[in-house]
Amino acid sequence: MSWAVADAVDYKGSPADPSKTGGWVPAALVLGIELCERLSTMGIAVNLVTYLVGTMHLPSATSANIVTDFMGTSFLLCLLGGFLADTLLGRYKTIAIFATVQTLGTGMLAMVTKLRQLRPRPCKATTTHTCEQASGFQMGVLYIALYLIALGTGGLKSSVSGFGTDQFDEKDEKEKTQMAYFFSRFFFFISLGTLMAVTVLVYIQDEISRSVGYGICSVAMFMAIIIFLAGTQRYRYKKSSGSPIVHIFQVIVAAIKKRKMDLPYNVGMLYEDTPEASRIHHTEQFHFLDKAAIVAEGDFEAGSTPNPWKLCSVTSVEEVKMVARLLPIWATTIIFWTTYAQMITFSVEQATTMERSIGRFQIPAGSLTVFFVSAILITLAVYDRLIMPLWKKWKGKPGFTNLQRMAIGLVLSIVGMAAAALVERKRLSVARAVGLTTATLPVSVFLLIPQFFLVGAGEAFIYTGQLDFFITKSPKGMKTMSTGLFLTTLSLGFFVSSFLVAVVKKVTGSKGGGGWLADNINRGRLDLFYGLLAILSIINLVIYLICAVWYKPKKPKAGIQMETYVKGSSAEEKC
Repeated sequence: MSWAVADAVDYKGSPADPSKTGGWVPAALVLGIELCERLSTMGIAVNLVTYLVGTMHLPSATSANIVTDFMGTSFLLCLLGGFLADTLLGRYKTIAIFATVQTLGTGMLAMVTKLRQLRPRPCKATTTHTCEQASGFQMGVLYIALYLIALGTGGLKSSVSGFGTDQFDEKDEKEKTQMAYFFSRFFFFISLGTLMAVTVLVYIQDEISRSVGYGICSVAMFMAIIIFLAGTQRYRYKKSSGSPIVHIFQVIVAAIKKRKMDLPYNVGMLYEDTPEASRIHHTEQFHFLDKAAIVAEGDFEAGSTPNPWKLCSVTSVEEVKMVARLLPIWATTIIFWTTYAQMITFSVEQATTMERSIGRFQIPAGSLTVFFVSAILITLAVYDRLIMPLWKKWKGKPGFTNLQRMAIGLVLSIVGMAAAALVERKRLSVARAVGLTTATLPVSVFLLIPQFFLVGAGEAFIYTGQLDFFITKSPKGMKTMSTGLFLTTLSLGFFVSSFLVAVVKKVTGSKGGGGWLADNINRGRLDLFYGLLAILSIINLVIYLICAVWYKPKKPKAGIQMETYVKGSSAEEKC
């Protein structure tokens, strides 16, 4: 072997041979397991609220919060998966272990929904009769199954995209181009898995059996694991460089310890031991963190090696600054995923009350999200084939920047919530006219298409913009962590949704289950809740635009980067 891929090894631990490892074949196996993960997770999430309301007899607001908490926890656990991948297991083992956990969780959920002892007796609620809700034991068993799935999803999702990109060499121009295509195909497979979930799986759950639908999820995950493991000898493996979270805390702790010290006038006096080719030059933001690179007595405890909790290099400090610059953008994109949460909770519940028949065929309520996924696929195709070429011809740039795409996504979510409020007002007027207890209102479910389509198109822009932003604007050694940081916006978006639902329920509700989010949505004011989300999203958009303007890493001052304190020298020698 005349040459090998830098920083990569094969399954034996030897330098990776580019002719025998990596490339599209192993990357395709990684895409396959992501496809099955989306099929499984979304096949459960998009139709879970109808099971909780119709079978477990829970109030609509409670059911919506169970779904959003489940999804929020799934994405929040990406941080745990990323930490384990970086510090202990590596991405390959993390994917294999957590995919197995998800398989067990979906198998358990299939059994939970099959056994009659684990759900209350069938019942149809009326104005004078309230159905018996699921017992604490029944809900406890259901929660165990759901959160096993959440644990598997979080651990798996944290490493899939990173392990896929590991199969390409950034220093090889051909493979670097292939890596760019991998990101677009990765999102395409996510959308394809979701599309299959909201059509085929939801139909099977509603028309055949919940347990059969969830059993298919478990079998699909099991087959994906077998196929993934079959590629073991073809994968490239990247060696872990340690936890980036530890590196971040080292800089913060060192800066706090030296908080009373004055920064040198010349930043060339700050400590630097990073190879020239990998250095990040000093920038003028977050000056407090620069104090971590001030050389002080006692920093070098073992010969010429500094204690990283006392002294950090300029590059280490700048890496933490890069992460800090991401945080305002991170915080102002959370609200989008709060609006997204409504598409798989209250919007699905709206659909259950509307006319869904096409001839003799009745569309499952959960399958309405097919318009959501279709919007994503159409938007991606239009952007790739039409907008990008026109934008390049007009502006000379290959498409919108990541910040611009996120802004477009936020705007579309606002319009989507406004459309949802108007449609719900129409639905409520029909309900009042024909009777609030009418099971199926004489209003077409296709009125919900605009809100699904607008928020779906918004996701196409904001998801790709966020993924691009958090990967390209983060330090090289913190890609897994930054991907986890991006996914926490989804997590927190779902948790914010649960929080808003709880607050609105408490503020506007009554003992009889009324208020904006009444147990019977025909008696509620869901339109006002959607309006509230639209207003909050407008306020958030203004803050986001301010943060986007602020996000411009300042260029280093000329003439002060040439001299840097290197290990083995002293401050006096540099004066």
